[in-house]
Amino acid sequence: MEKITEIYLLGLGRNTPVFIDIAEQAGYTILGLYHYNDELTGEVSQGYPVLGSYHDLLSQQSLKGKAFLLTMGNNDIRQKLAKNIRYLNGETPAIIHPMAVVSRFAQVGCGVVVSPFSYIQAYSKIGDDTIILSHVNISHNNTVGKACFFAGSVVLGAYTQVRNQAFFGIGAKTISDKVQYVGEQAFIGAGALVTADIPDYATVAGIPARVIKINKPDSR
Repeated sequence: MEKITEIYLLGLGRNTPVFIDIAEQAGYTILGLYHYNDELTGEVSQGYPVLGSYHDLLSQQSLKGKAFLLTMGNNDIRQKLAKNIRYLNGETPAIIHPMAVVSRFAQVGCGVVVSPFSYIQAYSKIGDDTIILSHVNISHNNTVGKACFFAGSVVLGAYTQVRNQAFFGIGAKTISDKVQYVGEQAFIGAGALVTADIPDYATVAGIPARVIKINKPDSR
């Protein structure tokens, strides 16, 4: 199947130019943007037309032959939108910046974004719709769930299972062998040094990281 080289972006925010750069450097031509509501429809943002809202997009009967990049940091919203796009036969390709390194022994799901200077090592698996920002090191033999988010300079030690929708703040680090499990929708604060498993829905922070609270699902 011929690769689609034209793409639409969902999400207008402060990080939108970051994703525009990644898509363009990965060889895509951006056709337009979609916003969460109709306020900006018809305007131009970052040099591209705002074509409509998410509702406008998902009201179409089919998205076959079209590709989309989802830029929002909210893991739950990003995953739900991506599923709806694929349900309508749209594509959410993995987008890997040419200055990122992905081992030929690694596996990367659809809708994954890998930013410049990040490294996914051998035998690691990255689940659908996960965003990996710059200077992230995913060590070998990790399994990362769907719709996770890795802010810049995160280090994920080896042999770790990361469950769906986990969020890693800037500079967070986990220690190989000491951390084998990062729970569903866990939130790891910026700069945290994780030395033990993190339960589902937990917020952790500090050096070493400590559990601050256990959230209800999607309550953050």
